[in-house]
Amino acid sequence: MASVAAFLDALDHPRKPEILALCQMIRAAAPDLTEQVKWNAPSFCANGDDRITLRINPPKVLQVVFHRGAAKKDLNGFSFTDPTGFLKFAAPDRAILAIDNADDLETKRDAVATLVPLWIEAAG
Repeated sequence: MASVAAFLDALDHPRKPEILALCQMIRAAAPDLTEQVKWNAPSFCANGDDRITLRINPPKVLQVVFHRGAAKKDLNGFSFTDPTGFLKFAAPDRAILAIDNADDLETKRDAVATLVPLWIEAAG
């Protein structure tokens, strides 16, 4: 499996600058996360479990997926309140932050810094 750094170095994507910036934001917000390539995109793990994965395909789409891993988990004891109002929930334990363009990413920079550690804590 390719490292995230190697994956990003080789990435030919029209939104690569935003993807790189998002990775830096996530790393800064939760420096203890580990990284891997999942779903052909950077993914960030806590204690070996996927928690935040970028969705970068199709190329016009850029999303940050907040989740609790690939397998369905019991919702008992899990709750999350989005203090930013930017998340769209696809399921009670899966939320998406859409990034429309570089300006939108800058607008949501503080939200990423807020949401990442809160999600990691809530997801357990």
